[in-house]
Order: sequence, then C-alpha cells, then structure tokens
Amino acid sequence: MIAKQKVTELVSEWLNDKEYFMVDVNVSADNCISVEIDHADGVWIDDCVSLSKHIEANLNREEEDYELEVGSAGIGQPFKVVQQYVNHIGKEVEVLAKDGKKHRGVMARATEEEFAINVQVKERPEGAKRPVLVEKELAWKYDEVKYTKYLIKF
Repeated sequence: MIAKQKVTELVSEWLNDKEYFMVDVNVSADNCISVEIDHADGVWIDDCVSLSKHIEANLNREEEDYELEVGSAGIGQPFKVVQQYVNHIGKEVEVLAKDGKKHRGVMARATEEEFAINVQVKERPEGAKRPVLVEKELAWKYDEVKYTKYLIKF
C-alpha cells in the first residue's frame, strides 16, 4: 500500500512557492489516491494536471499500481482546513453546531483556534413593543461544530 505520508510530502513539494494549499489527502486500502487542493481564487485544471504529473513522476507503478485523482475542494462541501475559513471571511456560510443548531451568517474571522460568524437575530429592546434585527457574533472552536460550508446563492 502506498503511504499517505509519501503522497502528502509530494503534494507539499509541489505546493512550495505556490498560493495553493492542501485540503485533504486520502489513500484507500486498494491504493485509490485522492488529493484535494484549494486557492483563494479557485483551482485551475492545468494546476491539477501539473500536480497529478508531479505525483505520478515520483511514484513507481511497477512497484504498486494505484489510481490517482487530483481536484479542488468541492464548492458547497464542508470546510476541512483553517485556510478555507480564512478565504471565506466576508462571505455567507452555514454552520451546524454539535448541539444540532444551524446558523447562517457572514464569516467574520478565523484563527488557528476558533472562528466566528455575524448573524442577524431578532431582539426586543427594553421598552419596545416589537423586536428588531440586530447583528451578533457567534464564535466556536473548530471541534464544536459538525460542519461549516459556503452558502451558494443563485
């Protein structure tokens, strides 16, 4: 079986001096290798081809046969790395917290430890008869959510 660490090292080599970042690397028991990369401005097919060729040039099919798939992190798919959170600051996202509550808002900030979104909530000011919409920041540590994903609007 091809080692995930070997593939990860090859991807890291290719990423050196590029604005792309690694999202995920998987190697199944039957040597199906799946590599996901991303970029703030999207992923170009030519770059996926280039990365694929780099990996193939450094693995020996004579020793072990494998299947290789290189692509971008799917739009609308849950975020997997902090850089995806950073790239979506100012954009609308959906968060499913581990308590089962879904929140929609605009990504406000993202650090290595946590991230936050700004949401609109109805609150009734003291002495008012009707609630008004106010903006609130909700923050989580990454392990406190089931998923966060970019909301696509048409």
